Amino acid sequence: MKKIFASIILFSASIMLFSMKSNGVKVGDAAPDFSLKNVDGKMVSLSDYADKKGVIVIFTCNHCPYAKLYEDRIKALDVKYSPKGWPVVAINPNDPAIEPDDSYERMQEVATEHGYTFPYLFDEKQEVFPKYGATRTPHVFLLQNGKKGFEVAYIGAIDNNAKDTNAADEKFVENAIEALMAGKKVSTKETAAIGCSIKVGK
Repeated sequence: MKKIFASIILFSASIMLFSMKSNGVKVGDAAPDFSLKNVDGKMVSLSDYADKKGVIVIFTCNHCPYAKLYEDRIKALDVKYSPKGWPVVAINPNDPAIEPDDSYERMQEVATEHGYTFPYLFDEKQEVFPKYGATRTPHVFLLQNGKKGFEVAYIGAIDNNAKDTNAADEKFVENAIEALMAGKKVSTKETAAIGCSIKVGK
């Protein structure tokens, strides 16, 4: 009886794991397009970047402590790689009815206060983040622009130390971009995103 029960648990866990992995995009998949409102009131789409080598899509927000810890690193990624054809596009996926500090108005304030050099978009209807499979803030989806359009090249964390950028000895996003620019394969294609869970409305 115990063996049967254990088998059922193992089978159920496998189904759950499969379901979790089936949600959203995987490395190598075509990246879903989107059209979302930027903090300047203009609509921004992934297709707007058709002339770029790639796009660093980062689901992040205003309130999350992890998002705040990574804010300077997100800004640094854009400063370093946007001129090389790999700009950052940040997206706030949270429902402000659940987390008021993630409102569109607060997004505008944060972008101005911290001097964002990249678009900060609002996934107001919460339709985009499920297509990508984002679960945390921050959660990175590095997209490479190829013959078939944008494809997912890396998914996960920015680096391996959320608390201290100077202590991070594996900069996953930077390593992936550098590999792609050199015409090489990305060695680490997926990592676990570390951050706050996305706040989903009803």
